[in-house]
Amino acid sequence: MKKLVGYITSSIPSNDFTVDLALSMKEAGVDILELGVPFSDPVADGPVIEKANHIALNSGFKLKDLFEASSKIAPQMDMLWMGYMNPFFHYGLENFLKKADEFGVNGMIIPDLPFEEALLVNDTFEKYNKANISFVAPTHGEERIKKVVENSKKFIYMVAYAGITGSGQSEDLSSIISTVKKYSNTPLYIGFGVDEKSCKEKAKGVDGVIVGSAFVKHLVDESLSNSEKIKKISAIAKEIKEKINE
Repeated sequence: MKKLVGYITSSIPSNDFTVDLALSMKEAGVDILELGVPFSDPVADGPVIEKANHIALNSGFKLKDLFEASSKIAPQMDMLWMGYMNPFFHYGLENFLKKADEFGVNGMIIPDLPFEEALLVNDTFEKYNKANISFVAPTHGEERIKKVVENSKKFIYMVAYAGITGSGQSEDLSSIISTVKKYSNTPLYIGFGVDEKSCKEKAKGVDGVIVGSAFVKHLVDESLSNSEKIKKISAIAKEIKEKINE
């Protein structure tokens, strides 16, 4: 069965809401939760997730909020932290990994950590038995892909197009999928622009999909009550999980 990875930004509008939403998404079919660490300049993300980051920060988000929510979610579902290197650097990457170990968070997704720099911290991730998710993109050649994926852990994040999340572009990825699978047996999941309309097509040839903006656009919709947000996001998760496995 193909997997569904779901991203939400932490602590919007509260830690308790984040916990309730995450566990509802699990019931709806989300296999792995990416809990977003709010940051002021989320360079890989489109306007929807950028807005969510700014809402969280303007509401006074602190890392203790991330940790509080994670301590309640991680024991109940497979989860990762997704964020940019700046917060990890300032708090201390090893300190983050210690917290991940304490709560049962299984790894991190850091899109602005280049592969070569990631190699420098691999030993620290290994020390705590946590995954540092590898990225491949349509712009990568075969040798680059080989280097990136041969020691990948948990899953490989395939960027569906060169650009930012949520913009809905598409590219022919059959060649890059074949190349990844030539060098790695690690599950390959596709992200960027995946929603309830595109998920079935994008899931072809890969082991799962990663969905962010399609969920977060409802998270930041001020016309919805908190209960309506949970109901809407969970319904979309259920629909996507069903479609990718038809």
